[in-house]
Amino acid sequence: MSWTQGPLVGFDTETTGVDVEHDRIVTAALVRRDARGTHVRTWLVDPGVEIPAEAAAIHGISTEHARTHGAEPATALEEIAAELAAALREGTPVVAYNASFDLCLLDAELRRHGLRPMSARLGRAVGPVIDPLVLDRHEDRYRPGRRKLVDLCGHYEVVDPGALHTADVDVVATLDVLDRLVGRFPHLRTLDLETLHEYQVTAHRAWAESFNAWRAGRGLEGPGAETTWPTRVPTDGVPLDDAPAPGAPVAVG
Repeated sequence: MSWTQGPLVGFDTETTGVDVEHDRIVTAALVRRDARGTHVRTWLVDPGVEIPAEAAAIHGISTEHARTHGAEPATALEEIAAELAAALREGTPVVAYNASFDLCLLDAELRRHGLRPMSARLGRAVGPVIDPLVLDRHEDRYRPGRRKLVDLCGHYEVVDPGALHTADVDVVATLDVLDRLVGRFPHLRTLDLETLHEYQVTAHRAWAESFNAWRAGRGLEGPGAETTWPTRVPTDGVPLDDAPAPGAPVAVG
């Protein structure tokens, strides 16, 4: 039976910013999709810091709202990590769009609050993970245009883009994008989960090396994209889902 038959556990966070080492989780969602349907669990977290106005404008959570209604961070983070680890231990893949961002941010938060990171909970590397961004970038690498979640939702015709930027809606959209993506590239459903995970490790590395070469060719400074996936070290803040695909022509001028 193919992994596409489930179960799958989708994961997403909304945060105070895009720095995986220093920003904080504001909301999180885990969505389990299996033969019984789709089951959603969400968290609102008091991050313990001010939520910048630009971040609040995206996800709609103000500092005041989070402080009044949000859970204490260590409690929420332990619950999130425990559920993710339980799924991974039973072999259920975690599906996340730009997974390295959410997983690295979660690990940084766990360390910040004196909690065990994901690899320590599992006793091994984190996986299996499925990332529609990595797969789309590899399978359709020459397609022009941006590759944010909202763009892939439009490309694969799965959801009203105006509904995005809440963690639970984003997770459901990510699962739907994955379903459509596999329908378009059916060889992915024939891979077992271990092979699929390693396929993405290789695909991400190829993209990152191409992206970094593109940056170097333009004389851009900074570390560029981390070549490891799904865990990584922080990058220089370049939005990785906006980079050109490996081998794709780059417009000049």
